[in-house]
Amino acid sequence: MSRVFCKSLIPLLAFSSSSSSYYSAQFRFRHSRRPNVSPMATEASSSSSSPSPSSAIDFLTLCHRLKTTKRAGWVRRGVNDPESIADHMYRMGVMALISADLPGVDRDKCIKMAIVHDIAEAIVGDITPADGISKDEKSRRERAALEDMCKLLGGGSRAKEISDLWMEYEENSTLEAKVVKDFDKVEMILQALEYENEQGKDLDEFFQSTAGKFQTEVGKAWASEVASRRKKSN
Repeated sequence: MSRVFCKSLIPLLAFSSSSSSYYSAQFRFRHSRRPNVSPMATEASSSSSSPSPSSAIDFLTLCHRLKTTKRAGWVRRGVNDPESIADHMYRMGVMALISADLPGVDRDKCIKMAIVHDIAEAIVGDITPADGISKDEKSRRERAALEDMCKLLGGGSRAKEISDLWMEYEENSTLEAKVVKDFDKVEMILQALEYENEQGKDLDEFFQSTAGKFQTEVGKAWASEVASRRKKSN
């Protein structure tokens, strides 16, 4: 494992002591299974346009955690076989792919943003309001994790693109960010509806948490469609 990656994880590991017991257990479990990162991970020049093969595989190995980490909200509600973080991001990417062209919105950028918006959770885990962690602290942890991941990738334009997309989403600073944030909420309530129908769960809290918070017409329209289907299924 590269020295940069090891050192960067030390302060992140310390965060778990102030989190809820669930979050702490999840965090310690993930870091007890760290990927075997090559010492070459940070050797790529910061001016290169693409990562070295070693850096790329180290980065992808870390991203594997997104496939195996279950979304915490569903776990807490006792959902059977809940989706992973990667499952959630994938369908958001598909949402961006199939959505209608919107004035002033770069659809390709939305697709990219959807597949990186939760990428820092490969290190910090899926932090939810139930963990008792403030939004500022959550953002700080995720920014630190993202910086570590970009270093692991070797810097360069690809790492910068990931960082810029993540920051744009985090700050809700563009039309694309607003669209993708709406897709984040739509994907969640659609998944909640599917779990309600498949497992007989009452997941109304997830619908209530998004009510009135959609920022775009496409988000409002898709959320309305999900709500309509939920009424018909009840």
